[in-house]
Amino acid sequence: MKKVLALGPGLALLACAIALPVHAAVPADQAQRLKSGDLTPFGAEKAVNADGSIPAWTGGLTKPTPGDTPGGRRGDPFKDEKPLFSIDAKNIDQYAGNLTEGTKAMLKKYPDYRLDVYPTHRTAAAPQWVYDNTFANATRGTLDKGVPKGIYGGIPYPIPQSAEEVMWNHVLRWRGARFQHFNNWYQILADGRAVLVTDAELNEQLPYYDQSSSLEQFDSEGKPFWQVAIRNIGPPLRAGEALLAHEYLDPDKLQTWVYLKGQRRVRKLPNGCCDTPTPAAAGVMTFDEMYTWTGRLDRFDWKLIGKQEMFVPYNANRLLQAGKDEDAIKGHFLNPDYVRWEKHRVWVVEANVRSGQRHQAAKSRYYCDEDTWVCVLADRWDANGQLWRTLWSQVIAVPELPGSAIASFGYNDLQAGTAFVAQLYGSKPKHYVLKDMGNDKVFSPDGLAGSSVR
Repeated sequence: MKKVLALGPGLALLACAIALPVHAAVPADQAQRLKSGDLTPFGAEKAVNADGSIPAWTGGLTKPTPGDTPGGRRGDPFKDEKPLFSIDAKNIDQYAGNLTEGTKAMLKKYPDYRLDVYPTHRTAAAPQWVYDNTFANATRGTLDKGVPKGIYGGIPYPIPQSAEEVMWNHVLRWRGARFQHFNNWYQILADGRAVLVTDAELNEQLPYYDQSSSLEQFDSEGKPFWQVAIRNIGPPLRAGEALLAHEYLDPDKLQTWVYLKGQRRVRKLPNGCCDTPTPAAAGVMTFDEMYTWTGRLDRFDWKLIGKQEMFVPYNANRLLQAGKDEDAIKGHFLNPDYVRWEKHRVWVVEANVRSGQRHQAAKSRYYCDEDTWVCVLADRWDANGQLWRTLWSQVIAVPELPGSAIASFGYNDLQAGTAFVAQLYGSKPKHYVLKDMGNDKVFSPDGLAGSSVR
């Protein structure tokens, strides 16, 4: 039986009020816990857990990793470590209380699937200015009918009072202000064959974390918090296609464009959201499955279950060391030799489709790391109540930020036996390249057409 940790002071009462349209900021004495109390600057519990398997947070990973090449390939800070133990179909019952339903289903469905569990390292870190903004957000950040107000440049709700706030922490997680990456995306067929659907160049920037931005630009002017441009280099059938998205705190302002090389035109998508298939993944994934969750909250009723100690994929720099994509994929899943699992405390959030709304997933459950706020795992159930998809994200340490970032992500369809693996970096000369903020055309519709093959 899973151990559910108690909610923080006052949180249990507040969680009962999550259906209210407005969520208030936390009192100043509660926010002070981020600076001089029991919480990290991002709101995680500092202390070691009861049995010592989760260590205390001591500042995160900020020292360069041997093997890192600035602007190029990244090393593994824990390359010499060996697994403490492995979990497979034979010993699943021993660890069931610390596993998600999707993870257990994977172990039962695929006899050669396993979890190699390593020592836990709490590598999450951020610059001091991000910590300062996070502290300020704690006492000024609110949610007004699902739209964040009074937040900028840090984790919006480091002491969350609702499930919605946890999910916004994931969406607005710290992963740098601007970066570029090159990677391959694969559809896994029911027979285990991997088919390359995208060889991508991605440029992303978060004006929300631009130090030259201001709180007023997000509260009053409606500035986008995230911009992403994806250009397909290959395979030949899809080379030249491109996608551009501008995400806003108010989800009604979302703008998404595609470049259609056959027409040589940029077209605005009418619904670049939710359970609509995304062109970025050749229509195999939905928009809100990207990075475990990238969607709007108002289609669901949200419930904050609390915290649990779970085995989750973490410190995934090991996956970057696979020299070829064929090494990183083993049949229907990532090769267990390259996947690192650790025990961490995660916030557990449940979403059920709201009355009057429609969605392919009638119910979902998300597991969001307390240190980074990345929702590293998720499970989805269909309208018949059957476990349908299990989603995952592989989070790497980026010490020069300092911070953490989602590298690869994907899902397994437990009913169809298919899967999707997005953003494999092993064969690329560059992994996750940090860049300076800029107002160039990369993130404009005109730039989308100009950078694509005609």
